[in-house]
Amino acid sequence: MNFRNKKHKPLEISLTPMIDVVFLLLIFFMVTTTFSRQSTIKVVLPQADGQQTEQQQQAVILTIDKAGLYFIDDKPLSDKSLGTLARELSASRKDRNIPLIINADAAAPVQSAISVLDVASKIGFSNITFATQKQE
Repeated sequence: MNFRNKKHKPLEISLTPMIDVVFLLLIFFMVTTTFSRQSTIKVVLPQADGQQTEQQQQAVILTIDKAGLYFIDDKPLSDKSLGTLARELSASRKDRNIPLIINADAAAPVQSAISVLDVASKIGFSNITFATQKQE
């Protein structure tokens, strides 16, 4: 009988194959996953809780309707071009510090409002505000 204690070799677990499998799974899931860019935030504009200002009798009021048409002091512009908008805004501006109030419809294209901001800042309007209605 052989009762000698045999020396056992320490077991080695190689992690390399396991890491390879994990990386392959990671690559597989990255390739097969579809990324959605849909926004789940519903935004209703323009409503705000703010104080009403008394500067409206001295302001230039620019209105943007649902179709993206521009109106300056309730007079429609002849077309939607930015050149016409710039001419009419500079003609209606008498004082350098007069505010520009933008009345944009909630369903108006955002690009129309951005274009108005861009043109107004190029002309020299420094006091630009958006008119909103009080939240119910």
